[in-house]
Amino acid sequence: MTSFQPRVFSGVQPTGNLHLGNYLGAIANFVPLQDEMPAIYCVVDLHAITAKHDADGLAGVTREVTAAYLAAGIDPAKAIIFNQSQVKEHAELAWIFNCVARMGWLNRMTQFKEKAGKNRENASVGLFAYPTLMAADILAYRATHVPVGDDQKQHLELTRDVAQKFNNDFAERIVELGLGVDNPNPNPELPDQLYFPLTEPIIAGPATRIMSLRDGTKKMSKSDPSDLSRINLKDTAEDIAKKIRKAKTDPEPLPSEMEGLKDRPEAENLVGIFAALSGLSREQVLADFAGQPFSVFKPALADLAVEKLAPITGEMNRLVADPGHIDAVLRDGAERAAAIAEPVLKDVRRICGFLECR
Repeated sequence: MTSFQPRVFSGVQPTGNLHLGNYLGAIANFVPLQDEMPAIYCVVDLHAITAKHDADGLAGVTREVTAAYLAAGIDPAKAIIFNQSQVKEHAELAWIFNCVARMGWLNRMTQFKEKAGKNRENASVGLFAYPTLMAADILAYRATHVPVGDDQKQHLELTRDVAQKFNNDFAERIVELGLGVDNPNPNPELPDQLYFPLTEPIIAGPATRIMSLRDGTKKMSKSDPSDLSRINLKDTAEDIAKKIRKAKTDPEPLPSEMEGLKDRPEAENLVGIFAALSGLSREQVLADFAGQPFSVFKPALADLAVEKLAPITGEMNRLVADPGHIDAVLRDGAERAAAIAEPVLKDVRRICGFLECR
């Protein structure tokens, strides 16, 4: 191998209440990438246990996320779909990366600070080390590209730091064992031969960060106590219309230019959602609705959301009712994923110097 094979990897946590932000910010972006390069899409159930979770419901929610992948258009004949806990190499590589990553790097992760809050001392070690497991998820497949939302960008930067430090720390052994790949971007900080790629983020589309319908300064979240703050992928048409009708806005009409959305977070969020669902730019949406009040814009947005989401919801419901099919997809995906990850971990063990007697 003289260069890294292009490969995309990404995942969604099975923590319940999949919503519009998950769809527009992640899943919808996965679909076109499966036609551009080999793609691996994971249901990251190991990440789901970094905080208190419902063990009785985890399997069901894992199937629900898988159903969302399939309903959105991810084709298991093209892309690999599996749940993380079925491929042991994720956990093994995560431990090795725990020994590569530095405490100072993890201490800078803003998501840990946000999720742990004032209760930091009682947060799990898993929550603190979440980014190294994410690095292992990606690099177990030597993935070159990861579609991420803005909130995961810092974690992907840490993935690159882990890959770079591993490549530097073991540079001589990588060459000695003949496991290196030519560095595609030579620079003084990296050796000429690498084992892991410096994965590139793909931050695509007009909706990389969907905000709450009740507070345009906060991200749309599964954990928000108000169900009115989000559009769930399993919501009915009536639910969607009601939530958009009740979405927080301001009394001003929509502007004709993007500059007019400055300091209007709720208006900006709804325009962004309309743009993402319609495939139009935000500028085009504003041109179409310039000067219109929200009493006109909201019904149009509700109709569009129902049109786009209802087929996905219907297909999700059909798939969830057939757990045997979903399990077969995940089982096949896990076998295909392991076939890629196992040789990588075999190489990593050799690079690290572990003794293997079998």
